[in-house]
Amino acid sequence: MSSVRKVEEDRDGSVSLEVLRMKMAEFSKQRNWERFHSPRNLLLALVGEVGELSEIFQWKGEVPKGLPEWEEDEKKHLGEELSDVLLYLVRLSDICGIDLSKAALRKLELNAIKYPLHKSTDNNN
Repeated sequence: MSSVRKVEEDRDGSVSLEVLRMKMAEFSKQRNWERFHSPRNLLLALVGEVGELSEIFQWKGEVPKGLPEWEEDEKKHLGEELSDVLLYLVRLSDICGIDLSKAALRKLELNAIKYPLHKSTDNNN
């Protein structure tokens, strides 16, 4: 494994949103795409990618966790479309000056207040 890859991945092999943000910024800069990356344009691109993701599930009906009946090429395609959505979301948050990791953690905290555990109808504790 290269030293660059070691820096990009955590010990468990996961990649942080910050690494993705930096890589997307560099990718865009190298291609001189920054001028096209307005919040509006990125949002519209994100919506388009969500549409492509939706098409994968459109005629599948309900599917069980892990997608056990899916072929490997279908799962690979799903991973690619999920990645497109994530990358556009990361880029949009960067262009808007939003720290997506912090915003997501804060949203989880707000959701915990809004939906307290003791009021959960499905809580078996």
